[in-house]
Amino acid sequence: MSAKFNFSISDLGRCSIQSPISLSRLSGDSVANYVRDTDFVRYDVNAVPGKSEGILEASELLEKAGPREKIFFNPSHVHAGIVTCGGLCPGINDVIRAIVRCLWFRYGVARITGVRYGFKGLLPEFDFPVRPLTPDVVDDIHKIGGSMLGTSRGGGERTVDIVDAIERLNLNMLFAIGGDGTQKGALSLAEEIEKRGLKIPVVGIPKTIDNDLSFMDRSFGFETAVVKASEAVFAAHTEAHSSINGIGLVKLMGRESGFIAAHTALAVHEVNFLLIPEVPFELDGPNGLLKYLEDRIAKHNHAVIVVAEGAGQELLQAAKEEFDASGNKRLLDIGPFLRDKIIAHFESRKMEINLKYIDPSYMIRSAPAVANDSVYCERLGNNAVHAAMAGKTKVIIGLVNNEYVHLPMKVSTSHRNYVEPESALWRDAVEATQQPVLMVSDERRATITSSKRGKTPQD
Repeated sequence: MSAKFNFSISDLGRCSIQSPISLSRLSGDSVANYVRDTDFVRYDVNAVPGKSEGILEASELLEKAGPREKIFFNPSHVHAGIVTCGGLCPGINDVIRAIVRCLWFRYGVARITGVRYGFKGLLPEFDFPVRPLTPDVVDDIHKIGGSMLGTSRGGGERTVDIVDAIERLNLNMLFAIGGDGTQKGALSLAEEIEKRGLKIPVVGIPKTIDNDLSFMDRSFGFETAVVKASEAVFAAHTEAHSSINGIGLVKLMGRESGFIAAHTALAVHEVNFLLIPEVPFELDGPNGLLKYLEDRIAKHNHAVIVVAEGAGQELLQAAKEEFDASGNKRLLDIGPFLRDKIIAHFESRKMEINLKYIDPSYMIRSAPAVANDSVYCERLGNNAVHAAMAGKTKVIIGLVNNEYVHLPMKVSTSHRNYVEPESALWRDAVEATQQPVLMVSDERRATITSSKRGKTPQD
C-alpha cells in the first residue's frame, strides 16, 4: 500500500437490541447472513510478488456495510431525518426512496422527516416546513429527476444552529445526501452532536456527479451522467459529420476531475479531442489544440471536441477569485471561450467551418437515474439505514472493490479523486481519441516531465 489510512469507524456505543430483520449466522443454509463488525475488506488490492505487506491492523481495513444482528436503536423510538444538499444529480430520489422504505419495512420505523432545501431547511430564518415521509409518499419518486425534498448550496457551516434545529425536531438520526462539501458539513454536525453528548448518528450517502470523492469506486449519478453525455456527443458528431468542415464542441461537467468526459469519450468512440482539468493544453503554436484541429479538419472534414468545465482555466483571465455558497471556486466558462477562439482561428485562415456548441449540463443533472445507477442508489440507501440503526456515525457508505463498506467521513473528504494523467483510464482515452498525449509547447512539456519525474503513476 503506497499510503496508510485509518479507516476506523465511530459508533455510539454497544449494540444490545435484537434486529427485527431475520437473517442467518450460519453459512450454507440458503439464508442471507448478518454482517459482523469483524467483516472487513482490503482497500489496496495491488500486489507485488515476493513483497508481502504482512499482517494489517483492523484500522487499515474497510468495515463491511450491511445489517447487524444487534442494533443500537429501538426502532419504535427512532425519528429519522433526511437532507439533500448541493447541485442536482441523477438518483437522489432513488436514495430517498430506499432509505424510507428500508426504515419503514425492514425496521418498523414510522417517523421519518424530510428536510426541505438542504441544510438551509434546518436554519430558522428560512422557515421551510419539513415533510413527513412514508412509503406512499416516496413510492414513485424514482421515476422523476431532481430531489423531491429540494436542495440548496451553503448553510452547512452554521453547525451550532443546525444541531439546535435537529434537537428541536427531536431527530435521533440524520442521513445526509450530498458531495464533498455536504459530507464535510455533516462531519462538523456529527462532531458538534458528540460534543453535546447526544446519541445521533450522522450517515452520508455520496452524491457527486463528477465522481471525485476519494476511495470509493464511484458515486451515484455518474453512470447516468455518462449515458446522457454520450447522447449529447453523438448529436454533436452527427451535426459535424453532416456539415462542411463541421466541428462539434460539447462542454461536460467536471470542475476538477475529468471522469465524465473521459468515460464519455470511451463510450461514444467519436471524440477527437478530449480536454480535462488534470491535463494542461495550449491553444496556439505548433503543438497547440488549434493547429491539431486544423490538421484534423483538412484531413477528415469534421471533428468533435469534448471539454470538461474545469479544463483550461489558466487560459481565461478572471478579474478576481470568487467562490459559490458551497465554497467551490467559481469557474470561468471554457465552452464559449473555446468556441470563439476556434471560430476566430479559422476566420483568420479564411477557412469555412460550421461549429455547433452544446452544453447539456442541466439536462444531465436533472435526468432520472438509469437502471444501473438506480440499483446502486437502492443499495447505498439500504446500507445507510443499516449503519445508522447499528449506531455507526461520521460514516459514508461507499462501494470499494465491488463491496459496500463504511468509510469514515474524515478520511473520505480529506482529498478529492482525480484522473491521473499516467493512469490506464487516461491512456485508453487518448487511444480512443487518437489525440496527442500532450498539446503543449516543448518547453512546457519539459517542465511537466521534470515535475513528474520519480513519481509512480496510479490508476
